[in-house]
Amino acid sequence: MKTHGSQKYPESRLLLTSSGHGWTGLAAELRSHGVCDTPAVVPRQLELSMAIAGSNDGYVTRTGAGLRQQTVPRNGTLWISPVEVCDNEVNIAVPLPEVLHLFVPTHHLTDLAQEFDLPRSASQSIRYEADVQDEVLRQLGLVILAELREESAAGRMLVETAAVMLAARLGQAHGDGWSLKARPSQHRLSDTRLRRVRDYIAAHAERDISLGELAAVACVSVYHFSRMFRATVGVTPQRYLRELYLKRAKDLLAAGQLCLAQIALATHFSSQASFTRAFTREVGISPGEYRRRCR
Repeated sequence: MKTHGSQKYPESRLLLTSSGHGWTGLAAELRSHGVCDTPAVVPRQLELSMAIAGSNDGYVTRTGAGLRQQTVPRNGTLWISPVEVCDNEVNIAVPLPEVLHLFVPTHHLTDLAQEFDLPRSASQSIRYEADVQDEVLRQLGLVILAELREESAAGRMLVETAAVMLAARLGQAHGDGWSLKARPSQHRLSDTRLRRVRDYIAAHAERDISLGELAAVACVSVYHFSRMFRATVGVTPQRYLRELYLKRAKDLLAAGQLCLAQIALATHFSSQASFTRAFTREVGISPGEYRRRCR
């Protein structure tokens, strides 16, 4: 997903980006900001920013939606920038070594609005806020940052789940006129729907499967699918896929026909290094050591 990060923060240094990770439904950038004024940009995606390594001295001042907001950018400080609100002026008066910028597309908010019969324009109802005190948003941001720093098996699905949760939380706690009262729904997947989902995963295990695909196969919304799958199977969809990819990696290592770089691609990692770190973390030994023990 293309972001407006490079336009809005042209003088910042891009430290990490989700570009190339294959994420859908959310984009992330970790940036280092110096003292600067940013140009006015009308955002087309909702942006949630969080100071990871901020400062207790100085201020971030921004003007938008008829408001002027001045914030001390301490570690964990959050800012919300809705779509179509021009940040007329953003002044960063103190260097910020690490700021996480999350870009959430409007379709998540539109889908939630349809799901819960919300009467107002979902994406435009989110408030323009600074110094947001919301531990749920903060923890979701840290989950996404951890995946940005170091890939895990089925990390794409984990991020997609976090994106839906972000949109739901923003609507519930930071949206005008939202009332997230779910329609009556089943709490578990039926045997037929679960079988379709498992068959689909088995048939497409060679590529990275998205949460939206599985929800569509089960004929339920993305918002409800993760909870229903966990209630039925006992683990989250991302955990289920992570275990599946791990088993596939073990089988390929034991077969000894592919090199580690090829196995990394076959198990949906962007690099051999990311695969090696994730495998070692999950199994307790490196892929190379596992292969040697299988001989």
